[in-house]
Amino acid sequence: LKENSPTLLLVIDNLRWDQWKTIEPTLSKYYQKKEEDMYYSLLPTATQYARNAFFAGLMPNDIRQQYPQYWKDDTDEGGKNMSQLDRLHIKGKFSYKKITQLKAAKLLAEQMQNHKEDTLLTIVYNFVDMISHAKSEMEIIKELASDDKGYRSLTDSWFKNAPLLDIIQAAQKLGFSLIVTTDHGTINVKNPVEVVGDKESSQNLRYKTGRSLKYPAKKVMEARDPEAYKLPRLGLNSTFIFAKEANYFVYPKNYHHYATLFQNPYQHGGISLEEILIP
Repeated sequence: LKENSPTLLLVIDNLRWDQWKTIEPTLSKYYQKKEEDMYYSLLPTATQYARNAFFAGLMPNDIRQQYPQYWKDDTDEGGKNMSQLDRLHIKGKFSYKKITQLKAAKLLAEQMQNHKEDTLLTIVYNFVDMISHAKSEMEIIKELASDDKGYRSLTDSWFKNAPLLDIIQAAQKLGFSLIVTTDHGTINVKNPVEVVGDKESSQNLRYKTGRSLKYPAKKVMEARDPEAYKLPRLGLNSTFIFAKEANYFVYPKNYHHYATLFQNPYQHGGISLEEILIP
């Protein structure tokens, strides 16, 4: 970037390491790999924390303290992404695209020529994330991705036919260097754990934050002092808990209904190798 060489930063939301290795052979037809590494996501392995930290180059509590105008708590509405480019004194033409719909992806593939002068084109691509969340709601996804092998196969088929591949091909022809990464992974959850909280408690299935949380301590990782984990304290007595292994959190109201509804989808926010060790 400091040499003003055009770079495409592709953040594929929710891309696990095994999914990356699945799509890499297709991508290698257009780009030669120069460097590959694994890095750690942070807790919670959830978009509003991990992605914001990625773009800011700061831990969540540092963002909240240094840039309170940008930070949003779990119960707040609005986006949380911010850039560290100004702080790094990197100059140039920058573009940021968040793709959540097929139409927008096709349009960007057709208009890549418009970004040929960009120093940095950042694309956040949400389709892998949509696959995992849709699994709890769509029967066909449940059948196609009932386990990790099926999940990888579905990812591979999607990537080979998605407009994202057209975007990558266009970037290669325009001379862009390519960086592929993600903000967190995901895990197939199977074991419900009952958690009691107040109405301000967060809704994520793999982590909870709030006051007066009650839970079986052996089945969670506790963060009674959020600031020690570089997380913002949302209230005087607020804590964080993170689901371990293949557990997921369910509130006691309509427990059996939700325990059944959310069993066996892919979720993120907790602590597991699949969520934390990412490409």
